[in-house]
Amino acid sequence: MPTAFNLAADLDTALQSAAHAAGLADAAAFAPEVRPADPKHGDYQANGVLGYAKARKLNPRGVAEQLIAALPASVTADYEATIAGPGFINFTLKPAALVAWLRAHDSAEHLAAGAAAAHAGQTWVVDYSSPNTAKQMHVGHLRSAVIGEAICRLLAFTGATVIRDNHLGDWGTQFGKLIYAYKRWADPAALEADAIAELERLYKLGNDATPDGSPELEEAKRELVKLQTGDPENLALWQKFSEVSLAAFQTIYDRLGITFDHNLGESFYNDKLDRVYAELTATTPPIAEVSEGALVVFHPEHPRFKTQPFLIRKADGASNYGSTDLATALYRTEHFKADGIVVVTDFRQGDHFEQLFLTVKKWFAAKGYRLPELHHVTFGAVTGEDGKALKTRDGGTIKLKALLDEAEERAYAIVSEKNAELPEAERRAIAQVVGIGAVQYADLSQNRSSNYVFSWEKMLALDGNTAPYLLYAVTRVHSIFRKLGITPGDAATESAASPLETPAEFALARKLVKFPNALDTALTTLRPHFLCIYLYELAGEFSSFYNAEKVAVDDPAVRARRLQLCARTLLTLETGLHLLGLRTLTRM
Repeated sequence: MPTAFNLAADLDTALQSAAHAAGLADAAAFAPEVRPADPKHGDYQANGVLGYAKARKLNPRGVAEQLIAALPASVTADYEATIAGPGFINFTLKPAALVAWLRAHDSAEHLAAGAAAAHAGQTWVVDYSSPNTAKQMHVGHLRSAVIGEAICRLLAFTGATVIRDNHLGDWGTQFGKLIYAYKRWADPAALEADAIAELERLYKLGNDATPDGSPELEEAKRELVKLQTGDPENLALWQKFSEVSLAAFQTIYDRLGITFDHNLGESFYNDKLDRVYAELTATTPPIAEVSEGALVVFHPEHPRFKTQPFLIRKADGASNYGSTDLATALYRTEHFKADGIVVVTDFRQGDHFEQLFLTVKKWFAAKGYRLPELHHVTFGAVTGEDGKALKTRDGGTIKLKALLDEAEERAYAIVSEKNAELPEAERRAIAQVVGIGAVQYADLSQNRSSNYVFSWEKMLALDGNTAPYLLYAVTRVHSIFRKLGITPGDAATESAASPLETPAEFALARKLVKFPNALDTALTTLRPHFLCIYLYELAGEFSSFYNAEKVAVDDPAVRARRLQLCARTLLTLETGLHLLGLRTLTRM
């Protein structure tokens, strides 16, 4: 009986072994390409036979027959294997094997244990959110935060040690202007009431008061130099700005269920830049060169970057994003021993990170440093119904706190309308989970490469691929067990289960065993929306099952097997939603 977590991966391994056992020519090059099949054809399909056979002028169906004949008995005991078309191999789980998988993966711990093999023993650093200090977080910060957190949870669930790093924008010329303004116009009462809003107001005043070429700008630059050279007064102000900002950011992160391990901003790497410059110019030939007084890297093999330089030190000797990001990559590799690094930003930074990663690869190769996997996870913009950037009615940027507040209030109105009899505190608690979850899920359910239209009506709808729909599906299953006075997954109850019989039972069971494939696709592409699609489809399959079959029947064996399906559905939905960063409810 199959106890492997990812059955497609298990079949892939079995087919690779069968290729060797059958004595196929160039068997090591055979890639089975097993993936979930169209339900009409079975549970899984191996698509790699056709390409392998054609490349070697072999008969694809003949190769498929050889492979099936060479499969180990453990596979043929669990699957019906058939050949379709020119050589596709379809695998259908036998009923007993299907039930065995459901029994083996009966808890969050067992699911996690099965999933952990994917990244076991690996350390991954995920760099996400990364707002600028002394500014309020706005709607543009939403996607990096929720996508990054989902990726962290997916990696951790599949066995990785995950280091969450908030690479804050906490250094640079803007702080000279902020200090200039703070010393002139700071309002103590406003700082006490809402420090981050007051700092943002002061920065705008400072920026407006220091136009290019003005004496005021020179004064702001002097304030920056004092900060960079360790002037106690300016350093104390900068530290105050950082503390105030982190406290304000954390209130947002708490609402989104995010906790960072580190907040290593640009300032942290200030004393690590000289090594970057020295090593990039000391290679033979040098990776970096001086061009018009600045230190840059060209990539002659790249169609654009052979003439578009990657700037790593300005002509006046000042550092920039390039220099600090190079130092960051080295630190994460050496200090955290990272096997993988994921950086989550909007698509506009695509060129920067492509140049950065090219430079890192050449640098590490030249120095003999171990190179981790490098991933730049990009995302599109959040737009209004008009397709333009989401703004307030007066054209301002929507603050993230205000957006989350409105989400909770809108959810509270819906909950109150449908459940007016509940105590207000309970309605508020439900609204918090539903409102915040709706915002998170609306973002995550979109292909991250695309822009998406922000619509309160769609994201709070109780039907369609939304958080409220999925959260309601969870509470619906909880209510089944609550009415029967049974704990989901109760071993004594499930031990009495009879074999699956009805089409609706089989359809739901077959959907449940595909959870590992959804995880695998979401992780290999670093696109959480694939998990969202699966959870939505699972909720739909459960609804069809529940409408077709009565659960609380008199026959204890039938009731037990249907409760088992309900329990696994609940487990999978809750596990999946938690991996996306959402909280769940038992009542709604």
